Amino acid sequence: MADYGMSSEELEQMYQEVILEASKDPHGKVHFSSGEAENTENTIGVDSLSSGESTLQASHEYCVPAQSHQFNPTCGDEVTVRVEISDGSDGKPQHIEKLIWDGQGCSISQASLSIMVDLVDGKTVDEAMELFRTFHSLMESRGNGLNDDRLEDTLGDAVAFQGVSRYPMRIKCALLGWEGLKDSMAQALAHMSGDVAGKEA
Repeated sequence: MADYGMSSEELEQMYQEVILEASKDPHGKVHFSSGEAENTENTIGVDSLSSGESTLQASHEYCVPAQSHQFNPTCGDEVTVRVEISDGSDGKPQHIEKLIWDGQGCSISQASLSIMVDLVDGKTVDEAMELFRTFHSLMESRGNGLNDDRLEDTLGDAVAFQGVSRYPMRIKCALLGWEGLKDSMAQALAHMSGDVAGKEA
């Protein structure tokens, strides 16, 4: 996000507006009903992954679903992030076929989730992990940013959280959804590896 010669106060105000706007209309947010995971009426896929008490169903036969629940006890934010990762059998690199979430929390956590969905949905697993690492670095910058325009450009609207990185208690809010993304992708990939190992045995 270019600064267009703005003062630091103007830039901070613009960043706050981006966060507020994203939290008011969060992208990727759905409400998971308790029986939704078992409802296969609208799904095509056959692959599923047990997660806690429910079984997640993939919407494509070449995808593996997974979810991760994250909770921030400091301010009560919580989120469940669900992904469907393609297994590569569609001829494309493993990528995020679907990314949705349900949760509640402060405007920072909700906005971060919304912007994360916009950034990583449809990306390859490697690209999503690179964005995760870059955002993590931004959150460790203590308000100084990344000092790398190319990396900041890859984050798009997520650079709005640069100011949040000055406040250690708020960093967890901004990272909550990203940690859920990382964990759910890891689960899906582990499930795929287990399937491959099982087929080879």
